[in-house]
Parts: sequence; structure tokens; C-alpha cells
Amino acid sequence: MRYDPSVSVYVESSGLPADVYSAKCPTREVLDHIAGKWTVLIVDALADGTLRYTALLRRIDGISQKMLTQTLRQLEADGFVTRTVHPTVPPQVEYALTPLGHSLRTPIAALREWVEAHINDIERARRAR
Repeated sequence: MRYDPSVSVYVESSGLPADVYSAKCPTREVLDHIAGKWTVLIVDALADGTLRYTALLRRIDGISQKMLTQTLRQLEADGFVTRTVHPTVPPQVEYALTPLGHSLRTPIAALREWVEAHINDIERARRAR
């Protein structure tokens, strides 16, 4: 699907139409971020509410501390997640979805549910190769 002029969505920084198929459009970078497996899992984990860093690390099996930190920083920079540091010893850090992050809940949950519902079909297809 290409840019639909009837929709008139423009990228503020350039005044050009948003076009995820264009390598130069910032929508491509955002799509790369939100389509990553760690982003999908973090947003889905935060869909039910605020979580501390260590709770996220335990919830998402297989993610390293480095990757969790990098992904959370990117989600925060993109406006999907807020980070709250509580002045305790040791400091407690909590993450929550912003309103923009909450808007990702439905498509991400749908993707997770689709994968879980079709995993047996996918595994059969893989074995049939």
C-alpha cells in the first residue's frame, strides 16, 4: 500500500507525506522499533499496568538486561513508555505505557493471540519442509 493522498498524513519535520515504504521516511524507523520482538513483548507485558524493571526482566524470558534497557530507552524516546524512578535505596524504577503506548495494545495483543492460535499450523508447515 502506498501513500493515499485522500488521507493527507504528513510528517511534521519534512512536510512530506508519511510513507512507510520509503527508506527515508521516519515511519520506517518507527515500524522497525515497534515490530521488534522485544518491543512487542514489553508493550504486551505493560498492557496490564506498571511494572518494575526486574519484573519485566523476569516476565520476558530470554531478554538480556542490555536488550531490555536499550528497548525501554527507545520506547521512552518514541513516547510509548514512561520511566519513573523512586528515590529509595536501591532506587526502584517503574515503567508504564503512555496513552500513545496504550494505542499499541490492541494490535500487539491481536498479533500475540494470532501466533498462539496458529502455532500448531506453523509447526506442522515447518516439519513438512
